[in-house]
Amino acid sequence: MGIVAGLDSAPDFTRIVVCDTDTGAVLRQGYAPHPIDGGEGGGRPSDVDPQAWLLSLGEAAGGGLLEGVQAIGVSAQQNGLVPLDPQGNTVRPAMVGGDKRAQVSAADLIDALGGREAWAQAVGSVPQAAQPVTKLRWLSKTEPDAARRTSMLLQAHDWLVWQLLGRPVRRTTDRGGASATGYWSAATGAYRQDLVELALGHQAGLPDVLGPSEAAGTTPEGLLISAGTGETMAAAFGLGIGLGDAVVSLGASGSVMAVHVEALADSTGMITSLADATGMHLPVVTTLNAVRALRGAAELLGVPDLEGLSELAMKSTPGSHGLVLLPYLEGERTPNLPHTAGTLAGLRRESMKPEHLARAAFEGMLCGLADALDVLRGRGVDVRRIFLLGQAAELPAVQAVAPALFGAQVVVPQPADYAALGAARQAAWALGVAQGTLDPRTPPLWQGPVAQVLEPGDELAVGQAVRQQYVTVREQTHPGAFRA
Repeated sequence: MGIVAGLDSAPDFTRIVVCDTDTGAVLRQGYAPHPIDGGEGGGRPSDVDPQAWLLSLGEAAGGGLLEGVQAIGVSAQQNGLVPLDPQGNTVRPAMVGGDKRAQVSAADLIDALGGREAWAQAVGSVPQAAQPVTKLRWLSKTEPDAARRTSMLLQAHDWLVWQLLGRPVRRTTDRGGASATGYWSAATGAYRQDLVELALGHQAGLPDVLGPSEAAGTTPEGLLISAGTGETMAAAFGLGIGLGDAVVSLGASGSVMAVHVEALADSTGMITSLADATGMHLPVVTTLNAVRALRGAAELLGVPDLEGLSELAMKSTPGSHGLVLLPYLEGERTPNLPHTAGTLAGLRRESMKPEHLARAAFEGMLCGLADALDVLRGRGVDVRRIFLLGQAAELPAVQAVAPALFGAQVVVPQPADYAALGAARQAAWALGVAQGTLDPRTPPLWQGPVAQVLEPGDELAVGQAVRQQYVTVREQTHPGAFRA
């Protein structure tokens, strides 16, 4: 038996799991918050000193947590940009999180290359405010001196791997992380330096892209460090999803991702074509409105929490007595309606009851995510099983509605840090390849997550009727939205 560790450097904390290499069983765990200030008015800062990540990592690994560990895998928050000068020092704090400062820069870049289609064909995604390529554009326009001094571009997990290895001359990343930058193509496996120059104003050094089972190097103490990857790819790897599987994540916003055999180019910008941590592809579709629609409904109805909203919704019936909520409270990205608002349709005297509005909120949120699933299915992505993640996945109203609306088996895994588990599994793979015990094309077979399995059963026809009711209202309110 070998022992490996996976660390997940999330926006607010570091979590470490130490696992058995053969089964993936968790032997011990560590946790530490990031020592960062939320800034004026609280909230998560957009600029962070990367040293905070190292401090948190050291605290999480305290007390001999890593004793006996042979290899470490690193997962970290995506879309972070760590610009370095020629000496390897940061030229400014890392730009991280849902940074909205670069929204104008995203539009500038789309125009500069000749439109959304040009970007989709070039790198599999259309620039968004959070992406590193867009942050580079913002940097060149807003902080030109810092932009001029930038000579190397890393993301959060790249920087952490580099630090663990003692800051060697060679910097590395992985396919998953590279595919999220906006200047590397999952389809071609190559960087587009011209896009870096378009955004930053000059070329910059980029990390070598490692294969899924390759090691980034070995620490002076002899610890093998695997390639690392972004949180999305690590979580997918930790869950063990494969062809035919999709993951629906219920946060304030929502996302749908699925394993696919090829990269997808989508000129509408609804699909972001990422690479996964196994050598396959991971197309992602996001919605701006998921649990935020539930919280809005709860506040409107005077319900104290989502559990109460779920209990109320269960007193209604499928279709909410004809009440339909288009949950576009923050505009929407899928479909692309950035300036729209939500719609409540089907108001009749008999439907104007709290339980019907509560159920319409759940049905509207899940129908919006079903739209996102259909975007992938419409491009030939096979979806037969859906993993449902997020605290809201535990709510009875979600579990009662989701299988029939999605038209597939729904798996609700027990809560766990799947990103850290994915990082540990990657470390076990790289260690096994280095020792000659694992095939570089086949990851270790770890035990799957403990999960609740929900089948559509006899409710499939009812779910299709609810979905059709939603689609009818959506088409009447926003005709042709998915053809734009």
